Amino acid sequence: MTRKTSRLNGGNDIGRSVERSLDEYFRKLEGEPARNVYSMVIGHVERALLASMMARAEQNQTLAADMLGMNRNTLRAKLAKHKLL
Repeated sequence: MTRKTSRLNGGNDIGRSVERSLDEYFRKLEGEPARNVYSMVIGHVERALLASMMARAEQNQTLAADMLGMNRNTLRAKLAKHKLL
């Protein structure tokens, strides 16, 4: 890992944010069983990621797809799935 990458990802701040959010989610359940946690987390994180990248790319799908490292058609499908088009 390069020094720049280490500085940019802050030692996995995103992972820690997800862990904190999950801790809060489980506290709020107050003992009730959790269901579909994987789908819930991936859906929320993916939507937030896509919205943020589109804003940073000034709604340019080609640029956002490049920043995300995915095909533009894949990005369009994900944007449609999350109703971000």
